[in-house]
Amino acid sequence: MDESKRKAFAEDGAILMEGCLNKEQLQLCRDVFDWGIENPGPGASSMFDGTEQRSHVDNANPFAKARLDELVGKLPLGQMFADLWGSKHVWYFAEELFLKTGGKAARSSWHQDTSYLPWAGSHWGNAWITFEAVPKRNALEVVRGSHHGTQYDGTTFKSVDDPTDPLHGDAAVPFWPRMPDIEAERSANPNAYDILSWAINPGDVLVLHPGTLHGGAPTDADFPDRHTLVLRFFGDDATFRPLPENSRSGYSKAGVLFADEIAHLKSGDPFRAPCFRQVV
Repeated sequence: MDESKRKAFAEDGAILMEGCLNKEQLQLCRDVFDWGIENPGPGASSMFDGTEQRSHVDNANPFAKARLDELVGKLPLGQMFADLWGSKHVWYFAEELFLKTGGKAARSSWHQDTSYLPWAGSHWGNAWITFEAVPKRNALEVVRGSHHGTQYDGTTFKSVDDPTDPLHGDAAVPFWPRMPDIEAERSANPNAYDILSWAINPGDVLVLHPGTLHGGAPTDADFPDRHTLVLRFFGDDATFRPLPENSRSGYSKAGVLFADEIAHLKSGDPFRAPCFRQVV
């Protein structure tokens, strides 16, 4: 870890850590990924279900928790985040699995994870791990510095025709405005947003702050399949920020992941609970 990486992550919200995982560590990740696909959790879903652009998503599978807690103890990611943030402690939150196959999976709609999860603070990080060499055109995209900007309402991921379909709706107004149609704006003006993206090789880890606007990573005929494991971590400067009350999504203030375990937290409290494994 060098100071340029720390500065880039703090200011831009995303960096590429090249060669972060060796072959053995990457295989451990793939084994857990494959197990999770074969044994989906109760929250597994499909984005754009019913269309040819469908893709499989699973979050915080309770059946896989023991496997994931064991996995993160064998990876260098905890210490990497400690060095990146300057945090004395690092905890592991949970995993997310993405599976896109068939060469027709659409872009994932632009969003901020902090629209769905009750997170605030600078010590949050998603480690985006893919098992294929991903061309830049098929990679995840991030709006540079957007974790310092507006917090938007989320999208439901249910409408191919409306990528801004509000998650919380009126409950988020006026504090969280509706997500802009970033792709429509980029079609009209390719320079409308300052976009970060990288071609990614197996072993590289794309690290992003979950408050950034991010999306993309479609598949196509030349790159038909993508298997991605996302591991989420947090550090000392991670606090609880409740989600909007009376959301049209039906989410509680604590969201839907570990909601019971963190239900006692109040706005501004350190984000802590015994269910999250400490890795540093």
